[in-house]
Amino acid sequence: MNPSTQLARVIVRQILEAGVKDVVISPGSRNAPLSLAFYQASKKGLINLHVRIDERAAAFFALGIAKASGLPVPILCTSGTAVANYHPAVLEASHTNQPLLVLTADRPASMRKTGANQTTEQARIFGKAVRYFADVSGSAYPMELPFNALHTGPVHLNIQFEEPLIGDGDDEWLNGLTISTPKIFARKSPGTFYTKSTRGVLIIGHDRGGLSAESVRKFSEDLGWPVIAEDPLSFSNAISHASVFLTSKAITDDLAPDTVVVIGRTTLSRSINAFIKMARKEIVIDPRLATVDSDRMAAQKFTQLPVVEVQPGDADYAEKWNKYSLRASKMIGDISTWSEALIAREIAANTPVGTSLFISSSRPIRDLEGFASARTGVETFANRGLAGIDGNISTALGIASQRKATIAVLGDLGFLHDLTGLIQKEKINLKIFVINNDGGGIFSTLSQRGVDGFEEVFGTPHGLDPAAIATSMGITASTVNSQVQLISELSAPVQGISVVVINAPDRNTNADFLKEIYSNISSM
Repeated sequence: MNPSTQLARVIVRQILEAGVKDVVISPGSRNAPLSLAFYQASKKGLINLHVRIDERAAAFFALGIAKASGLPVPILCTSGTAVANYHPAVLEASHTNQPLLVLTADRPASMRKTGANQTTEQARIFGKAVRYFADVSGSAYPMELPFNALHTGPVHLNIQFEEPLIGDGDDEWLNGLTISTPKIFARKSPGTFYTKSTRGVLIIGHDRGGLSAESVRKFSEDLGWPVIAEDPLSFSNAISHASVFLTSKAITDDLAPDTVVVIGRTTLSRSINAFIKMARKEIVIDPRLATVDSDRMAAQKFTQLPVVEVQPGDADYAEKWNKYSLRASKMIGDISTWSEALIAREIAANTPVGTSLFISSSRPIRDLEGFASARTGVETFANRGLAGIDGNISTALGIASQRKATIAVLGDLGFLHDLTGLIQKEKINLKIFVINNDGGGIFSTLSQRGVDGFEEVFGTPHGLDPAAIATSMGITASTVNSQVQLISELSAPVQGISVVVINAPDRNTNADFLKEIYSNISSM
């Protein structure tokens, strides 16, 4: 057996014995030893092998699997630019503490800086975005340290393979595996959150800092304060439409808090962030304080959910929140104009119980925060680590590969950004709703609107039909233009991969309609 084949088999065997279930591979020559080892394991039913020709799409697909399964997911590519295409997903994984195991194949170190083809400096290419790095050579490598580091985020192993790259076809090396459950490492005690404040608010960021929805719900019940959730579909006890009615200065002043507890990061609305700044004291709970957000400021900081010791909340203060929420719910429920606000309201209300929902960055996730009524029964996902629109199709597909039925809500630019994610042949149930307003709709709601050159550098109209593009790639596609059609598509079973294009009003009309809603809120 040649050294490259032996090294690959040693690494793959340890990955299998760690209980890893899925691996995502992109084709290449230098990564052949690992690719063939994973293939042999998949033929024996020991791991699910996913192949994607585009490394960026492959990495985001693996990120989706990691989000949905909670397990480490190896991604494997050849040398050169292939490695760099992993970087966006590695950054997203770093800022959400997701366990991506990045395996990049390389030529021997002696070939670096010699003009050798497809050879660049891959060592430490991801910098501080990974929790552990090793430049691996030889015929064996122990995986204890990499697997330990995966508990807090991505890990990079750059593996040098000498030729010959192809070994024998023997698969006896897969015999006698001992699969172990992932180790749970002891943590420091969670600490205690104590306060005498009775005018407090709990604010939950969309990704909850990686904490489970169940544990956060329990914490919110123990705290007993009004709850604002950037993801109202996961917390039925949340105050609906808070980001909308807090755009009113009069309402915000009336609800000014003494203390706010923030779980994770608040990344969606200016109104919520402005509200947080009004508080005399801010408490932050986020595991990322120990990894990527170590300089974050707060009166108290916890990396785990603390034990709660608080006074009973002010009943009159809680009633005020409910009053404003009910008024906003009535106003939003009365919206009948075909708009992105109505679209978000209907998606939130009509996504079937038991469905997983992936929401892309930019306007869709903000509209769902503002116009969704709080509910449960839907498992939500989003890439909020760095809030990019790249890799959204692939992430949603990765999630859907682990679930029975998944819906994704994307903007048109997010859809176009990741079209290569649709190049795959797996049996996955995912319905992708594409909100099409022919460009970057969020910029029409920001200060850039109206500046010289706006359409060219911000609006970026594409003039393309996402349904036609999907059809050309062999994907079933349809178009909706009304509330009735949208509800019908949401209610229909999710079978295979399909695309539903929601033709929304033009970007300026939508921005003006949002302004009108906020104006009406101020006078309600």
